[in-house]
Amino acid sequence: MFTPPPLTAAPPSLQAVSECAADGPDAAWQVPGVWRGDGMAQAPQRTQPSGHAPLDAQLPGGGWPLGAMSEVLLPPHAFHEWRLVLPGLARAVAQGSPGRVVLVAPPHAPFGPVLAAGGLPADRVYRVVAGPHQEAQAAWAAEQALRCRDVLAVLAWLPQTAPESLRRLQLAAAQQGRLLWVFRPEHRRQQASPAPLRLWARAAGEAQADVEMVQVHVLKRRGPPALAPVLLPACDARLLAVLQAQARRRQSAQEAAQHQWQQRQERLHALRALGVPTELPGAVPPRGVESLHALDRTSSARA
Repeated sequence: MFTPPPLTAAPPSLQAVSECAADGPDAAWQVPGVWRGDGMAQAPQRTQPSGHAPLDAQLPGGGWPLGAMSEVLLPPHAFHEWRLVLPGLARAVAQGSPGRVVLVAPPHAPFGPVLAAGGLPADRVYRVVAGPHQEAQAAWAAEQALRCRDVLAVLAWLPQTAPESLRRLQLAAAQQGRLLWVFRPEHRRQQASPAPLRLWARAAGEAQADVEMVQVHVLKRRGPPALAPVLLPACDARLLAVLQAQARRRQSAQEAAQHQWQQRQERLHALRALGVPTELPGAVPPRGVESLHALDRTSSARA
């Protein structure tokens, strides 16, 4: 005759939590699948560094999650996705991680030389083309790519995918331990999503040192809410160095021109005080320096 267990018996998972709670308040997060909401860095999780130190500081585990969906929300006609994910993919390749990078339904064909310059060889990138009304087929292709053995990461552009398809992608990524990014339009940020990590990337309002910046809002993560967005340069570090050097040269040239103009103004005022025509030979400003307004000039004929 079957005898049911006593009502006081607890499931193994609850027993583990109870034991950890008895050991102390900081031990409960060590149970698999349990983490503290005020300490995201304590949750054990496999990650891939993103290549952006300010962003890694805001991501649980210090990087892109392995075996979980990372959803990136973008404004129309914005192409910030490669700036976000390329450094992390390049690091994974440099560390010897095997496998292909599969692009599902990208809006534009990737430019191989730029990817290679960023550290991702073009021969490791595969593109799956989908039509404008083939959203379900594109989601299916992304799921199949996640289940392939020779795949390192999947990047899928799925603006209209149904929630159940997103759940299937999240499940496939968790089962296979793959890197998965799903790019969707920014107006979807008010909708629920199965992605453990959701980011909203958009152009920052003002440039810094004449360099455009990308503002990354962490909308969802396994941990406490992010209080402020992360600012990242919108271009590669090498190009950023060139642009900053160009900005410094431009600023120096502007300061030199301003100083030269002020000295010229002082000389002209001194000549006028002495009654010397300012347009006599030798008193004409050097070529390339902005001339005075016609009403400020002293007519040589009148003199």
